[in-house]
Amino acid sequence: MEKMFCLGLVFGMVGGALIVANSYKARALVKKSQAELLEKVDSMMDERLKEMSGKEATSEKKPG
Repeated sequence: MEKMFCLGLVFGMVGGALIVANSYKARALVKKSQAELLEKVDSMMDERLKEMSGKEATSEKKPG
């Protein structure tokens, strides 16, 4: 059963890659989605870095 699942997964990925490689609209959609995802990840990382730097600044101010 696991072997069939893995084969189906591999064939699905290969089929999807072929569709994207041969279709301009699908390729454009993938590029757009990648760009949106990268923007979201960048904004999340910026928020995390600000949050971490804020925590470090408050911990430095505390007398210890």
